[in-house]
Amino acid sequence: MTQVLDKPLESKAPPSPAERTAHRRALLEWVAIHSVGIAAALFFTLPFVFVLLTSLMSDSQALSRDLIPHTWEWGNYAKVFDTPGFLTWWKNTLLYAGLGTVLTVVSSIPVAYALAKFRFRGRNLALMLVISMMMLPPQVVIIPMYLFWAKQLDLSGTLWPLIIPMAFGDAFSIFLLRQFLTTIPDEYLDAARVDGCGDLRTLLKVVLPMAKPGIAAVALFQFFYAWNDYFGPQIYASENPGAWTLSYGLESFKGAHHTDWNLTMAATVLVMAPVILVFFFAQKAFVEGVTLTGVKG
Repeated sequence: MTQVLDKPLESKAPPSPAERTAHRRALLEWVAIHSVGIAAALFFTLPFVFVLLTSLMSDSQALSRDLIPHTWEWGNYAKVFDTPGFLTWWKNTLLYAGLGTVLTVVSSIPVAYALAKFRFRGRNLALMLVISMMMLPPQVVIIPMYLFWAKQLDLSGTLWPLIIPMAFGDAFSIFLLRQFLTTIPDEYLDAARVDGCGDLRTLLKVVLPMAKPGIAAVALFQFFYAWNDYFGPQIYASENPGAWTLSYGLESFKGAHHTDWNLTMAATVLVMAPVILVFFFAQKAFVEGVTLTGVKG
């Protein structure tokens, strides 16, 4: 025991100037990276906070210099639901987004599967046509399309001119699914064919279970597009308030001489909430699907 106490304690050598410089540089990099991350988070979050706080203000306080509500007007959300037609807009939006997403996914999967796994003459040309359709703005063809749906089929004032074309595939969805399906090894498909599976059964039993992340990404993209679409309902359904969607119905909160900004913001929160919730619960599959689409060309 005495020998242990008499043994001098070994002191740790002080850090060298190079080590202190490296530590200081690492600390500065950590501060800089986290500062940029916090700034970016605030940049994307503050608009939502502003909309939420404004939706809880009184009409006289909305868009004033006061950022915090004097009184929390939770009744604004009840007033929004009491707005004539608001529940109808919800129903129309769910029909447009839900049915449109199902039709797009169901019609795009076989085309993407053929472009990814079949070898046939003109496959590259077909893929180039799909890519070229992605680059074509919808405003270019809106006049002949409107004349066809409104004059020939008499479907103006409804959402069917927007829903029916989704049953014939979507260029972006086909391309995204095709990119994902190319990451599936051909050995799985060959093994299924050896076991006696045809092309359709191979697609249903082998490809679809392995392509769930890609399908989820395509479904979310299409759902978000249809839910937020303003241009399409404005063109085809503006003449019939019974066919309006939420994105177009928000325009009715703006009057000719006065706008109830607190109610407008409350309606905006109600419109954004389903999309945020859907993305929150499906973000893992969404990110995985988008990431894997670029692994193999």
